[in-house]
Amino acid sequence: MADDPIEKTKLGHTRLAVSKIGFGTSSLGDMPDTYGYGVDEERAEKTIQAIFDSPVNVLDTSRIYGFGRSEERIGAAIRERGGVPEGFVISTKLDRDPETNRFDASQARRSLEESLKALGLDRVDILHLHDPEHTDSLEATTGPGGALAELFRMKEEGLATAVGLAAGPVDVMMPLLQDWDFDVLITHNRFTLTNRNAHSMIDFACAKGIAVLNAAPYAGGVLAKGTDSYRRYVYQEASDAMLDPVRRVEAVCARHDVPPGAAALQFSMRDPRITATICGVSRPERVEQTLEWARWPVPQAVWDELDALSFSTDDPEATREYKAG
Repeated sequence: MADDPIEKTKLGHTRLAVSKIGFGTSSLGDMPDTYGYGVDEERAEKTIQAIFDSPVNVLDTSRIYGFGRSEERIGAAIRERGGVPEGFVISTKLDRDPETNRFDASQARRSLEESLKALGLDRVDILHLHDPEHTDSLEATTGPGGALAELFRMKEEGLATAVGLAAGPVDVMMPLLQDWDFDVLITHNRFTLTNRNAHSMIDFACAKGIAVLNAAPYAGGVLAKGTDSYRRYVYQEASDAMLDPVRRVEAVCARHDVPPGAAALQFSMRDPRITATICGVSRPERVEQTLEWARWPVPQAVWDELDALSFSTDDPEATREYKAG
């Protein structure tokens, strides 16, 4: 069994303490192009309230999720409760202009202002630079006058306790992690039962004292929902060849009566390099199910068999047709 999901761990060198599990809210912004299904406002509201009612204390969102809908729905839930629950850590991300892909300092400032307005907050706990690989110019985004330098100015101004990098390709993230003193990073889909693309980057971050949040442990949902009902892998329609590694995981788990979702989640949680695992949820019952999976007894024989399976080290999103929002 993995560590207790509600056990709090210090976030790198910061004063923040986070539970071993956090909840991601991209799907709650209603993003059918990414997930293959929509989420209406009522369902999103109930899911957010279930997150706030849970013993977990991390909620992660972004300005661009649903072009603002995720943050707006979270903000509505916060207002309904009369504020953020005590001790809760709110994480969001600076995003490029969705129409021009420009990501300079003024756009970063606009992104944060829009986030704070939507969430109904005057500051956030964690603020990330998000997806610089999709900007009109990576050099402009990360150079003088770009969003990256502005992110660190925001921390100096007290608008965020911790600042991080949340991106996709490892080859984009590594130079930035080497050159800038981030408190935290989010990697997604690249450290799972079927893919270890981010393994060396996680090693580097830990050596530098950067806290690692590992998101999308279910490879975009298929390891949680199953290949029979959800034929998508890392946010794209999946061929049989793409689903074969997932089916091998399912076969191991079936032999031992372990939910594949429990194994996928605990694979991340049991790694001492991972400060917290960020799990996307799109309906309220998934919150309790996540906690159940985190505590599910997984025999050592299962880990031995899963460790013997082959896995990819390639970028799992290399063939993805990305659509913003």
